[in-house]
Amino acid sequence: MVDAICSAGCAEYRIRVIMNKASGNSSETKQRRPLLEVIACSVADAIAAEAGGADRLEIISHFEVGGLTPPLELVREITAAVRIPVRVMLRESENFQVDDDAERRRLWELAAEMDALRTDGIVCGFLRDGGIDHGLLARVLACAPHTKATFHRAFEELRDPIAAISQLKKYPQADRILTSGGSGNLRQKVDCLDRCARAAGPEITILAGGGMTDDFIRELREKTSIREFHVGTFVRVPAAASGAVSAERVRDLINACLS
Repeated sequence: MVDAICSAGCAEYRIRVIMNKASGNSSETKQRRPLLEVIACSVADAIAAEAGGADRLEIISHFEVGGLTPPLELVREITAAVRIPVRVMLRESENFQVDDDAERRRLWELAAEMDALRTDGIVCGFLRDGGIDHGLLARVLACAPHTKATFHRAFEELRDPIAAISQLKKYPQADRILTSGGSGNLRQKVDCLDRCARAAGPEITILAGGGMTDDFIRELREKTSIREFHVGTFVRVPAAASGAVSAERVRDLINACLS
C-alpha cells in the first residue's frame, strides 16, 4: 500500500516542482510578523502553549534526545484540542543517517500516515556521508505530497550547510530550516543565522531554534531578517526536557521580545 501511495505522491510531487519553476516561486510570502513555535510532548503542553500565545507547535516524543516521532494518536488528540498549526517530528532513531532498510520503509509509511492527518507539516532531516540523503528525503516527501516540511537541526551536521540550502530549494515542500546557528558565542551564532537567512530566502524561511532565550531573540530581531523562533526548555517549568510547557512563560517571552 505504501508503495502505491508513494508512487502517486511522486507523480504529484513532479507536477508541483514543474508548477513551482513555472511560477518562479510558489512558496508563501516571507512572514514579517514574529512567530513563535513551541515544542509540545503532550496535550497539556499544547494547550498551555496555545493559551500563552504560541503561533505553532512542533509535536515530538523523547525530548531528551532531541525529539523522535510521537505516537500518531497523540497528534490526533493535540489537533483536536488546539486550533494553531502543528508540525510533527518524523525521526525514528537518534542518528541522522538511516542505513536500516526497515527503518527507511517505516519512515515512508509514517509520512503517508501523517499526510492523511493534514497537519501543517512534518519535521525531518536525513543525512548521507556529510550531505543530504536526497533519496530518503525525496521518498518521504513523495509519500506526503500535501505536507510541508521543516528540515531540522540535522542541518548543522552537514559538511556545507550553505550549499545544502540551494539543494533544499529543489523541494517545494521544504519551506523551513530549523537551526541554532551552530557552535560559538552569541555573535557568531547571529552571524551564521544571518548568512543562512540570506541564502535561504525567499523560498525557505529560517526558523531559529536551539538554545533560544529572550536575549538571543532580541539580538536576532535587531541584527537579522529572521522572524520565526522555536523554543523548548526556555518555556518549560522546570527549564528542562522533563518540564512542562508554562502558558505564563510563553506569554512572558512574547511580551518581552515578540510583541
